[in-house]
Amino acid sequence: MKTRAAVVEGPGQPFRLSELQIDEPRSDEILVRVKAVGLCHTDITMTMMLPEEMFPRVFGHEGAGVVEAVGADVQGVKVGDHVVMSFRSCRECDRCQAGAVGYCRQAMALNYLGYRSDGSTTFHRDGAAVAGSFFGQSSFSELAIASPDNVVVVDPDVDLSTAAPFGCGFQTGAGAVLNTIDPDPASSLVVYGAGAVGLSAVAAARARRVQTIIAVDTKDSRLEAAAGLGAVGVNPSELPDGSFVERIRELTGGGAAAGVDTTAVPQVIKQAVRALAPRGTLVVVGLGAPEIELDAVDLMQNGKIVRGCIEGDSDPKTMIPELLGMYRAGDLPLGSLVTTYRFDQINEAVEDVEAGKVVKPVLVF
Repeated sequence: MKTRAAVVEGPGQPFRLSELQIDEPRSDEILVRVKAVGLCHTDITMTMMLPEEMFPRVFGHEGAGVVEAVGADVQGVKVGDHVVMSFRSCRECDRCQAGAVGYCRQAMALNYLGYRSDGSTTFHRDGAAVAGSFFGQSSFSELAIASPDNVVVVDPDVDLSTAAPFGCGFQTGAGAVLNTIDPDPASSLVVYGAGAVGLSAVAAARARRVQTIIAVDTKDSRLEAAAGLGAVGVNPSELPDGSFVERIRELTGGGAAAGVDTTAVPQVIKQAVRALAPRGTLVVVGLGAPEIELDAVDLMQNGKIVRGCIEGDSDPKTMIPELLGMYRAGDLPLGSLVTTYRFDQINEAVEDVEAGKVVKPVLVF
């Protein structure tokens, strides 16, 4: 079959629309006609982080669409179902069996390498392989091959352009609060980085009625969006040098009970830990610098916790329906963060989100 996809030809290159051949779904696969796909920061950073030999490649991992075909062994999904696609997990290893599907032992192979387990690709162009299977979907394409473990059936009346980001970005931010931190309403939370993931965390904290919610960003437009979701905005660039941590302590009555970092900036993380109250927890969800410097004395003497978090510690099979239910009930008002673009405007969407003009670009077909 033929499909139009956004292909990245090499490290650091832009997305380029190209006609590809996509396989028919195998017995354990699902073919989805993509109707909408969120543009996530990971889609952008991975174009620069992967080595030359892993290109050309199709990214995209917040796809939503309609099932067009299913393999003979697929159960629970049928042709015509509306679905949201998320990350893959084997569902069989000890971690998956314990419910920690984001930490699946096969996560790297299933989500990042670009191939099926037998080394084949789902895409080809002029007889040559094109890497796909990004998060088990590569949904920057009109057609995408997915699997039963990363497809979530949703109600047909759900707006797919709003539902798509729940496959990763919204799930990650909201899950970091609801699953990982599980805050007490009387506590305080500081979110570092008010992009789509950070604002999802803010909205989840508001849904949990957390008393003090603070959003930190250098872009006033994003702080305005955070204010609309119930957070107090702090712009570090407007504070005197060296006063940021004291400002957070002042707003939280001595230090934050918890924090969520979405920036992956080492200096931001270091300050976020310093701004915690004794025995406070910072959850790090951003992907960036491989090393982070922390104050070991502060960490130990005050019993602080710094921990990583994959996909909000979520199982998409249960978390996506839960979050969509909260959204439809008005408890998680994330639809206002979405700005839609035509699929052929993908590079414009990249420019706009990096410039801070929009929070969550979603490409529609």
